[in-house]
Amino acid sequence: MQTNFTELQLADPEIKVANDILRTCVHCGLCTATCPTFVTLGDELDSPRGRIYLIKDMLENNRPAAEEEVLHIDRCLSCLSCMTTCPSGVNYMHLIDHARVHVEKTYKRPFSDRLLRAVLARVLPYPARLGAALRLAQLGRKLDFLVAGESMFAQRLRAMLKLAPAQPMTPQRLEGTVHKAVGARKGRVALLAGCAQQAIGPSINDATIALLNRLGIEVVIPAASGCCGALVHHMGRHEEALAAARRNVAAWTNEAKKDGLDAVIVNTSGCGTVLKDYGFLLRDDPMAGDAARISALAMDISEYLLKIYEPTRAAPDLTVAYHAACSLQHGQKITSAPKTLLRKAGFTVVEPKEAHLCCGSAGTYNIMQPEIAATLRRRKLDTLKAKAPDVITAGNIGCLTQLAGDGVPTVHMVELLNWMAGGEKPKALG
Repeated sequence: MQTNFTELQLADPEIKVANDILRTCVHCGLCTATCPTFVTLGDELDSPRGRIYLIKDMLENNRPAAEEEVLHIDRCLSCLSCMTTCPSGVNYMHLIDHARVHVEKTYKRPFSDRLLRAVLARVLPYPARLGAALRLAQLGRKLDFLVAGESMFAQRLRAMLKLAPAQPMTPQRLEGTVHKAVGARKGRVALLAGCAQQAIGPSINDATIALLNRLGIEVVIPAASGCCGALVHHMGRHEEALAAARRNVAAWTNEAKKDGLDAVIVNTSGCGTVLKDYGFLLRDDPMAGDAARISALAMDISEYLLKIYEPTRAAPDLTVAYHAACSLQHGQKITSAPKTLLRKAGFTVVEPKEAHLCCGSAGTYNIMQPEIAATLRRRKLDTLKAKAPDVITAGNIGCLTQLAGDGVPTVHMVELLNWMAGGEKPKALG
């Protein structure tokens, strides 16, 4: 794609990166066939190619984002299916992230939109705050009839209430803990405990730690570590995302210097994609070297277990439908490891038609774009349930929350693996 940035514009390192990405695109349009929003809406501007044109025009002309760009950029899930499809290697992830920062800086959203985004940014990354919010949501679920109307704000409020668990749990407080290996120590890893996961799915971290410990791996969660920054990053809140990245890089670097780290383990794939990009996010930062080393250490739990996992009990006769989270299959290019582990554990593994399409979760997307997210959820559940599974599994808390409540239990992959290696049976299975 031909671009026309000035020399002055290209002196900005962010614009230079955007220019390089834009010039990689050859307009082929193959990305449209695998883009969830284009498949759902049929609008060229809701495809990666269409958004690329909008972003190019906005950045080249150095102008504030207009309502049209904001509409179509906001509708992007950042599922990165287009990057898997693209034959030219267009780094759409970095381009759409840059566009979101530009929107955040130059476009004034309606008050209700600004308010909701601010609340999400101030609540979701903090487990204690999220836990309190979920308890309030319990009351809100009983009063949801008061949230009437078809305005976008009303739809978003109803979407939040639907996503809140019926019985909130007490959030975990794992930061600052060390979990010793059972028997001789064979390795030492840091675990990203996550933010929303500690409030919504604490059993995932429990299963991860228990399994790794029994496999001889010591697990440390530094007190200074916290949210990975993905939630604010995808809202265009760049400085907040950088602050989260710096805090985690410093915490894990200090831990590595103290007693060594074999890996930084992530059991929420949406976080893993961002962790593996810390080197790029902080490329011009004084912490650039440490950030690159942490990115190299970051591993999805399935990657790490692939080398050491051994089941210790016979699996029950269960058919497990594997949902490939977009952040895992497209963002991290991890496709076979989870299925290999589940089969090694003794489960019958099935995959849905259109496995490449997003379920509609995408961080805060199922709140901010409830209608599109609901359509994608229904489509994904229909293809999963067509395989007649006993349980649906995935490697991302967002996907599991999105797909829950339709008659088939949703369980994180690591909980199933832990069960078959001597751990507790997942509560969702009864």
